[in-house]
Amino acid sequence: MTPQNPAERMIYKAMVMTWPFYAIGALYLVGPIIAWLLGGLAVLALYLGPAMRRDLRATGTVPLIVWVWMAGMCVMLVALWVGHLDWSLGLKQTIKSSIGWAKGWALLALFPLIGAVLPIRRSVLIRGQCVIGAWTLALAPLMLAAPYIGLPERIFTSPLKAVGGPGPEYFSVFLFTFDPASWTPRWQFYAPWSPFAALLGVVMVLFALEEKNRKWMLAGLGAGILMILASKSRMGLVGLVACTITPRMMPLILRGWAWHVTAVLTASLAVIGTLLMTLAQDAVATFKGARADSTRVRETLQRIASERWKNEAVLFGHGTVQPGSHAVEYMPIGSHHTWYGLLFVKGLVGFAALLVPMLWHTLTVMLDTARHARGRLPMGILMTITLLSFGENLEIEAYMLWPALLLLGVHLREMADDAAPSQT
Repeated sequence: MTPQNPAERMIYKAMVMTWPFYAIGALYLVGPIIAWLLGGLAVLALYLGPAMRRDLRATGTVPLIVWVWMAGMCVMLVALWVGHLDWSLGLKQTIKSSIGWAKGWALLALFPLIGAVLPIRRSVLIRGQCVIGAWTLALAPLMLAAPYIGLPERIFTSPLKAVGGPGPEYFSVFLFTFDPASWTPRWQFYAPWSPFAALLGVVMVLFALEEKNRKWMLAGLGAGILMILASKSRMGLVGLVACTITPRMMPLILRGWAWHVTAVLTASLAVIGTLLMTLAQDAVATFKGARADSTRVRETLQRIASERWKNEAVLFGHGTVQPGSHAVEYMPIGSHHTWYGLLFVKGLVGFAALLVPMLWHTLTVMLDTARHARGRLPMGILMTITLLSFGENLEIEAYMLWPALLLLGVHLREMADDAAPSQT
């Protein structure tokens, strides 16, 4: 896999160096740096046009969905400023939060722009993910054995934390962590915590399924499944099934016989509907009970965030997360859920700023997946991001999702390339 231009070279090397970057606590910085450097390069390529060096010329115009993403993330920044003004958070906090926006929400627009404009091949991103998987499998024996041979949980926290970030865990190197509820080991690999590692494992599986080389494919699949299982995350198990199978079933919506089968199944619900409802309720109860303490904290955070949003700051939110009490184990109000977090921090304006581009992009990809196999990977990615949004905060994890966000832009470019001949 030889990169064909400087943009591909930077991306591929950054992916291959994921574990070394993690070893020095630098991962939190890599994603935003690549986003703004290559984002600037994409804008330059659009501006210069044919005057740009041949292997970095813009591959087309900016797709409409990317414009929608950019508009949404700019609205997110405006909502942040208004929220800070409403609550008199001060200039220092406003600047700090704006820098946080540049390292978080802005990436959701920058990487699709980069993928849609610069000549970056899908195969480079797929191979890069599988190389990360090979690194993961090579290091797995040490990490899995660590809690049983007396090695420490945390190796060190990088001095790079001085640049600022959500917390020291983003700059720390862990071998494993102990679950405070059961006091059993969980592994987070190169993520800041275990549930996020599970969703990164789902993304790795999705990429690996598109790899043409069987050895690299198996490396990616093995590492992704290991990350899901070792993290002991319920959300990861759901994602592994739903995000891999659903995109591959999308072509069925264009098949007549599939609609007939659906009609028969729908009619049968009159007979077995009650039984299925009972089984579903039992499954949900079991899912929540698997980690009852975690479920309780999350539900309490969501309830507090919702009540305070409705009673205190409907349009533009509170401007920032706020400290939680003992009832939520001191977790910040506005964390652990993207949508409740947006309502609390940025209000209805921020909520809509993410909902509109995300829903638009998802519907577009679903339609393409029904017609072309190329849509399976981006649809799986968007499903994973959606699933992630119900248990985590997207903005503080975008720095790890950048290859997936980049692939979304590449897919939009592929769709535009197919549509171009019909417009001439």
